[in-house]
Amino acid sequence: MTGSERTAVVVEDDDDIRELITHSLTMQGFEVAAASSGQAGIDLVMANDPDLVTLDLGLPDLDGIEVCRRVRDVSQAYVVMISARTDEIDRLMGLEIGADDYLTKPFSPRELQARVNAMFRRPRAVRTTAEAQPAAPNGSTPPSHAAAPGSAPAGNDAGIVLLRHGRISVDAEGRVVMVDGKEADLTRTEFDLLTTLLSAPRRVWSRAVLLDGLWGPGWSEEHLVEVHVGNLRRKLTRLGPAGGRAPIRTVRGVGYRMEEPDAF
Repeated sequence: MTGSERTAVVVEDDDDIRELITHSLTMQGFEVAAASSGQAGIDLVMANDPDLVTLDLGLPDLDGIEVCRRVRDVSQAYVVMISARTDEIDRLMGLEIGADDYLTKPFSPRELQARVNAMFRRPRAVRTTAEAQPAAPNGSTPPSHAAAPGSAPAGNDAGIVLLRHGRISVDAEGRVVMVDGKEADLTRTEFDLLTTLLSAPRRVWSRAVLLDGLWGPGWSEEHLVEVHVGNLRRKLTRLGPAGGRAPIRTVRGVGYRMEEPDAF
């Protein structure tokens, strides 16, 4: 395996579907390890530190929600839940636990590939000024993270540049978010959402733009954005001062923007 290869763990008890997903991801360039039970899947995640996990909800030993919770304890991999369950409550619960996307059976390999491609096109870490800048979700080039409006940069002797916004500091290269010196346990999606909002904190980011930027063009499920914003708010609020709230404002009928830095 070369250092540039992406890795995936497939957790699925149906032999045919497991083989279908494995083949589909292999065709996308992933090195795939597969498991037919929840515990075996967790073990593979711990052993392989994958970039992606696909996770069936209806496993024979552990419920997929519990498997996702345990995966989130040990991994920042993208997680795609795959299930025959069509109830919205199952989808929302999976997203709230930490899944990045949710596919309902039956699905086509092309749909899975499209969703995986969309996740891996998301803006990653905000680069330092010495590196090329990635495109923002609306296609424009964001400022270097030392120049994000409404936020203050800070550096140290090791050359790490932090983006600060009130009580929040972000090491974009290390993908670490701190609130009052305490690390926030964010999923990849939550981290990407926060750094997108901070790239232009005075801008009102519409749900459609965030959905397009983080999940890729063509998706209309704006509830994905709402669920992940809610998760992000709760995690930031828990680490902040008693009685405070996360500095992410809902602009009714439009989307979200950051509060002023001194509001949190």
